[in-house]
Amino acid sequence: MRSDSGPGPSDSRSGPRGGRPRSAEADAAILEATRAALGELGWTKLTMGDVAARAGVAKTTLYRRWPSKSELVVDAVAALFDSMELADLGSLAADVESAVLQFAALLERPETKTALMAVIAESTRDEALRRRIRVSIVERQKRLVLLGRERAQARGELPYEPDAVTADRTADLIFDVIAGAVVNRTMVSAQPVDGPWARTFTELLLGGLTPR
Repeated sequence: MRSDSGPGPSDSRSGPRGGRPRSAEADAAILEATRAALGELGWTKLTMGDVAARAGVAKTTLYRRWPSKSELVVDAVAALFDSMELADLGSLAADVESAVLQFAALLERPETKTALMAVIAESTRDEALRRRIRVSIVERQKRLVLLGRERAQARGELPYEPDAVTADRTADLIFDVIAGAVVNRTMVSAQPVDGPWARTFTELLLGGLTPR
């Protein structure tokens, strides 16, 4: 279940530089308009002016919140990932399978696929954008790994780590393995992530390559 204390879609951005307070409704409308425009127009044809018109806000309002198209698109996609929830299905294997299928379904959405491919390409030339992706998407979604591990440890399915450093490294590795496999399968290999694949992947993840 999603934690209510987790950061929201706009937490990675700095606050407004004076003037009227930011409107959560306006932010939500802008991010929704961005996703709609991405799905219809794609990355190349998407413009800040089009997003502003769709959201019903002035371009100056949009630029005060997001100085560039890349930053806007990252936050629009981050809001989608924030909607992911980790179901408590009673076992670590079932929880992992569910998360894998949910993540893959999200990546199959045209706006998600278009946005991720574009901003990742842009980030190879922009360290600030790479950092924004890491903070807004990667770091925030590690909450699912932490929650799943906590549940599995409470059930006795996973051991507790000996210290905080080891726990952090393990969480990073789990996230990298799951996210990397699903992204490669859906966006690079263009292969389906269905129930049998998710089950086989989960068995490999939890059991390893060789018998213990």
